[in-house]
Amino acid sequence: MAKNHCVVLEKRPGADNVTTAECFQFKECPLVEIGPGQILVKTLCLSVDPYMRSRLNQETGTDYMTPWRLDCSIDGGGVGVVVESRSRHFCKGEILESIHWPWQEYAMFEVEGFNSLILNKVESDLVKKHVSLMLGVLGLPGLSAYLGILEKGHIEEGAKQTFVVSGAAGACGSLAGQIARIKGCTNIVGICGSADKCKFLTEELEFDHAINYKEDDVDARLAECCPEGVDAYFDNVGGNISNSVISKMNEDSHIILCGQISMYNTSLPYPPPLDEDIGRIVETKNITRERFLVVNYYERFPEVLAQLKEWYEEGRLKYRETVSEGLASAPEAFVSMMAGGNIGKQVVHVTDP
Repeated sequence: MAKNHCVVLEKRPGADNVTTAECFQFKECPLVEIGPGQILVKTLCLSVDPYMRSRLNQETGTDYMTPWRLDCSIDGGGVGVVVESRSRHFCKGEILESIHWPWQEYAMFEVEGFNSLILNKVESDLVKKHVSLMLGVLGLPGLSAYLGILEKGHIEEGAKQTFVVSGAAGACGSLAGQIARIKGCTNIVGICGSADKCKFLTEELEFDHAINYKEDDVDARLAECCPEGVDAYFDNVGGNISNSVISKMNEDSHIILCGQISMYNTSLPYPPPLDEDIGRIVETKNITRERFLVVNYYERFPEVLAQLKEWYEEGRLKYRETVSEGLASAPEAFVSMMAGGNIGKQVVHVTDP
């Protein structure tokens, strides 16, 4: 039988430990023959995302994510092409995407009945030329940025609002700042972890200010960059950075609770509780801080994706990827992303169509 390759979970890092590449194993696996109602796909690219850290734990801390199983293929966002089909729903050569894509060079999908819903056909000519767009600006990061701002940010055009985003040079944060500008915010402040990322934010994405939390006095810089306070905060990181931002927020302002990457290597629940003094600020100033799950807005995905595509094609949304080559590089790509090694969307390029 022909050989295939996959990345499996070799061991769990422990809820309070940093993930290392040794937690994964790149290994050979069978290339199975498909039966009726099944398709064989070739993986083109894979998504590496912070939320995946929770799936390394036996207990994910959420009711909507299951843990990865030991010695089984990792799965997440991915794009691929049908190389063989025994289903009336899919044809050879079609480009597909899914948030349940196995980390395998070739994978079999059951596509009859309910199972067909986990795969989406890529119809856009733009995406067919650049398939990894489905993992970033036209995928969950773009959807999360847009819907988070629209549903939880309460942005008002003409109100001259200040918008702060942490994890600002990542896939979601970099898009959130740009979308906030498009929707009417006049002062966009990004918090990130290197001089290169600050340069990316201010020079390429045209943020008004960028704060390097590793080098700058975050509290002092926030006071300097946000003299009128903070009206909306897109929170990708949690922890001390978020405490500093919340301390500068205005009355009746809004926190868009998108992620807590600084807390993912801990056993705290999601979202983690606030420090007592920060919690008092939130309560006293009537700051909203509601859990946001983009999947709850599934019915709005088509209209949002159409808008994101339009902005991207017009050049109003700029998008960058950090790409690692080959399926074997996926573990290191994940570890690097968790340590902030990426600018924009971290993608694993497996092969071409």
